[in-house]
Amino acid sequence: MGSVVQNDKNRAPVRVRGRSWTPLRRAKAGVRARVAVALLAVTAVASGCAQSPGGAAHPAPGQQAPPAEALDSYAARLRAEQTARVAAAKRWHLAAVPLTAPAPPASKPEITARDGFEVEGQEEENLPPVFTTVPTRQKVVFLTIDDGEEKDPDFLRMMSELRIPYTAFLSDYLVNKDYGYFKKMQQRGVVLNNHTLHHPYLPGLSYAQQKHEICAMQDIIEKQYGKRPKLFRPPYGNYNQDTLRAAKTCGVKYAPIWDEEVFVDHWEYREWDRDLHPGDIVLTHFRGRKDWKGTMPDMVRRFLDHVTAKGYAVARLEDYL
Repeated sequence: MGSVVQNDKNRAPVRVRGRSWTPLRRAKAGVRARVAVALLAVTAVASGCAQSPGGAAHPAPGQQAPPAEALDSYAARLRAEQTARVAAAKRWHLAAVPLTAPAPPASKPEITARDGFEVEGQEEENLPPVFTTVPTRQKVVFLTIDDGEEKDPDFLRMMSELRIPYTAFLSDYLVNKDYGYFKKMQQRGVVLNNHTLHHPYLPGLSYAQQKHEICAMQDIIEKQYGKRPKLFRPPYGNYNQDTLRAAKTCGVKYAPIWDEEVFVDHWEYREWDRDLHPGDIVLTHFRGRKDWKGTMPDMVRRFLDHVTAKGYAVARLEDYL
C-alpha cells in the first residue's frame, strides 16, 4: 500500500501509491503542469501555422523551440506570427494561408544529375549536376526566379509579409540598372545566384566565351553582394560539357533548372502527369505588365494558391543543398 499524506488539515487524506506527497513535490508538479500547458499551446499554434503536409508540427524555418521556461513566450510569438500571416494572406487576396515549410533536413540529400541530363565526364570530373527536383519525401516545392528585369517593390513587400522563401538567378545586363533593389532582396534572406552576364545561348559559344559569361557574373555578384554564388542556372536551361566545366572553375557547385514554370495566367509542366511532386523546382521570371497580363504579385498569388491547394509548402532551395 502507498503512504498516506495529509494535503490540508481541512481535507481528507490523499493516498499516493509508492511515494510521499511533500510540499516540494506539489511545487514540482505545478511546474510540470504549467510546462505541459505551454507545450500544448505551442503544439496548437504550430499545427495551425507550421504544420508540414505530412502532419508533423515544426517551428517556422530557422526557429528552434527554446527551453521549458521560455515556452510561454515562444507560444505567444508563434501565435503572433500566425496572426500576421493570416492577415497578410487576406491582404494579398490569397485563397488560403500558405503552409509553412518543415524544418530543413539535418542531413542534406545527395544531389546528382538527373537521368538524361548528364554530360560526358559528369562523374569523372565531378561537374556541377543539372537537376529539376530535390530528393525528398516532404511535400515541399522550391520557387526560383530568373533574370531581374522587373523590379516591383510590391513583390518584395508581399514575399516578406507572407514569409515565402525563394531563390533568385540574376543576369547583369538587367540587374545593373538597379543593384540596390536586389540588395534589399538579399537583406530579406534571399540568396542571389548566377544566370550569366547577358543571358546567351551558351552551347553556341566557345569554352572561353562561356567561362567569361559565367565567371564574370560570379565576380559582379561578389562585388555587389559580398558572396560568390554556389548555384548557376544556364539560360533557357541549355548547356553542354563546356558550360559545366566553366561553371566549376569559378566555384559553382550546382546547376538547378526546373520541373514546372509558373506565369501570371498559367502553369507549364515538364512531366507527363502535369502535376507537382515533392522537391520540385518551380521557375518563374521577374516580369510585369509589359510582358504579362498582370504583375508579379498576381503571379505569386497564382503560384501560392495552387501549391497550397495541393498540400505543398514552399521551402528554401539552399536549405536542401
